[in-house]
Amino acid sequence: MPFESKLNDKTYTIEFDENQGTALINGKETLYSWDTDSNGRNHLRIGTKLFKVSNVSADGTEITLTLNGKWYTVEVKNEQELLLEKLGFKTHNNTSAGQLKAPMPGKILEMLVQPGDEVSLGQPVIILEAMKMENELKAPTAGIVKETFASAGDSVEKNQPLIEIEPRG
Repeated sequence: MPFESKLNDKTYTIEFDENQGTALINGKETLYSWDTDSNGRNHLRIGTKLFKVSNVSADGTEITLTLNGKWYTVEVKNEQELLLEKLGFKTHNNTSAGQLKAPMPGKILEMLVQPGDEVSLGQPVIILEAMKMENELKAPTAGIVKETFASAGDSVEKNQPLIEIEPRG
């Protein structure tokens, strides 16, 4: 079954043959294996590279994990989700297109919009301080701000809903 994976704005098409222990990644065949040792640690081998996989959590099509201690967030779609998307149906990711979630833990410095405000796609809506840096969060869709779930000064966790936008159209 083919999968599509997106990591750092790069898309990969992946198809596994579990019987042969091979994966076709962007048209290139490579050996792979997945093992869990007696201590419960997961190991992924792709070709000659070995990765320690930990802290795996999934939210819809978004998977967050660590590979060799480095954090990654990967969007993964299976064959059914790809087909539905191609036919124009909404998948899990699209159903929350108007909801902006915190991309990382931090503190809300400023809410740039309030319920009832009209916003355009990509418009700055929140200033979030994380790791001593100010991050400008942008509207995921054009529409009317339906609800805000945080205020200036609030501490937020990763994936915590911040605002809901009623999409236009």
